[in-house]
Amino acid sequence: MGLAEHVEETFPEMNEIKNEDLRNKVVEVYCKAMVEGGWDSLEGIPFTKVIKTEISYITHVKVVTGLAMKSAKILIETGLKINMDFIIAGGLLHDVGKLFEYSDIQKHDKLVRHPFSGAGLAMACDAPAEIVHIIAMHAKEGDLGKRIPEAVIIHHCDFIHFETVKSLTGQ
Repeated sequence: MGLAEHVEETFPEMNEIKNEDLRNKVVEVYCKAMVEGGWDSLEGIPFTKVIKTEISYITHVKVVTGLAMKSAKILIETGLKINMDFIIAGGLLHDVGKLFEYSDIQKHDKLVRHPFSGAGLAMACDAPAEIVHIIAMHAKEGDLGKRIPEAVIIHHCDFIHFETVKSLTGQ
């Protein structure tokens, strides 16, 4: 199985992205991250190195994407304009920079955290500016900037999962 097929099987949520070019871009960004980070699979990558937990990167990405999709759906039902394709793509890619941050192949200085390396990677793959923005703004580094609505949702869903796991593990 090739990298693209592995990514597509790992994250079937991407099939809900209506824009085919964007869906393909999500796969392209993941494949580039895996190759450059030295990963042949997304299995076994930790969700965080800050909390001791057995929760995987894959599980975290799926939880954040699922929470964001459900939140966006409710907000859309109340009349807000939210781009669901950006929610799904942003949820799937928000932590893609961790494939560099956690890699044995240190291509990036330890001072460059995953929101920046992930945004740079998405830019290198010519991802839409909104997706680059979501990746860059999803963590604390984005707190002083103005987030687009989809980035607000991904940011909060990411912290809902992180802080809940942290609380449950007593850390």
